[in-house]
Amino acid sequence: MSASTGVVIVSYHSAECVAACVRSVLLHFDEVVVVDNGSTDASAVQARSVPVPPGKRVDVWEAGRNLGFAGGINAGVRRLTTPNILVLNPDVELPPDTPIRRALEEALALEGTGAAAGVLREPGLGPQTGFTVRMLPRALDLILEALGVNALWPSNPVNVRYRCLDLDLHQAQQVQQPAGAFFAFRREAWEQLGGWDEQFYPVWFEDVDFCRRLLASGWKIRLAPEARALHTGGHSVGKLPSAERASYWYGSLLRYSAKHFGPWRTRVVAAAVLLGTTGRMFFHCLHRRREAVGAFTASAGIAARCLMTGRAPSAPAGGSPRANQGLTTRHLHGL
Repeated sequence: MSASTGVVIVSYHSAECVAACVRSVLLHFDEVVVVDNGSTDASAVQARSVPVPPGKRVDVWEAGRNLGFAGGINAGVRRLTTPNILVLNPDVELPPDTPIRRALEEALALEGTGAAAGVLREPGLGPQTGFTVRMLPRALDLILEALGVNALWPSNPVNVRYRCLDLDLHQAQQVQQPAGAFFAFRREAWEQLGGWDEQFYPVWFEDVDFCRRLLASGWKIRLAPEARALHTGGHSVGKLPSAERASYWYGSLLRYSAKHFGPWRTRVVAAAVLLGTTGRMFFHCLHRRREAVGAFTASAGIAARCLMTGRAPSAPAGGSPRANQGLTTRHLHGL
């Protein structure tokens, strides 16, 4: 089989899992690029430690700083020449006994298909329903997320629809928004869209935005249920301090809203974020959880500015459309 699909793994402080991910990928694919986003642990060393079979290639590229998830993907795609790209989180492993490559490539070959995804499974627990596939979020979905309604009442009709909780993940079908942790797309579609939007920095909602732009451009997104992967989840974002993690999530949520919903609906979403974060801030204040209070205070400030302007919050330092240009290869082994 020709090398029609290359794999991009974006690594950030992933030393304990990236080698297993690369090892599993080489059972199915011939070309792998690991983009290390300025990790201070041994992520790059671990990725290089994987034996590369003859005829296969692993390119471990150290960016020298955190390009963000979208920036890492764009940098990785540019280092490949394959017509199809599979993006994997470093905490994903591909089982040896599943037809992952065939299933994804057959789905991508269907007329008008720009992206395809398989089913993520948690080891020993089955499919990650609610995460593997979702609907593109509406303003109402984001409002209930921000207010904590979906967490307190997960079976509400809005959440069931948004998280596709009643979707049959064994059925091949068109979908709207697969998770970026296990996501394949055609290079042609990536080029048409101008890549992933690096303003969603460092993480969150860049995959949602990419799917929305794909569908708006007339491409289809398909679920290929024969392609299955194991996913532990939350690996890299768990390394972020809680204050940064909260501000990045709410900032990206509001950035997505401003980009796709317009200023007035964005103000409503921002008001919900402000109300939700203020409530959480007071709760943690009563329990004297200073770190959590600081996290939600920063997020409330972001929401308040967005409420006044109706515009997206400024991207944190490093989130630039040109953030990954002018950097050089640090390591290449394999072919």
